[in-house]
Amino acid sequence: MIRKTKSNLYKTYRDVGPYLGLGSQLAATIVLMFFLGKWLDEKFDLYPVLTILFSFFGGAAGIYNFIKTTLELNKKKKSEKN
Repeated sequence: MIRKTKSNLYKTYRDVGPYLGLGSQLAATIVLMFFLGKWLDEKFDLYPVLTILFSFFGGAAGIYNFIKTTLELNKKKKSEKN
């Protein structure tokens, strides 16, 4: 009984593992682009134009990467089942 529970737990962690880092990647992309925009604003004295622009670009790029990775992982998981 305990062995079966452990094997189910390991299988669950193995299945969920690739998805765990996606939220961090999304947040990191947005934060990094925000600070890049802020730095460029200070350098070119355009505050807040580039901060806003790069924040939206970071959000779009992060969401694109999130969706693309999720679709690829789901496709891989379906192909393994067949």
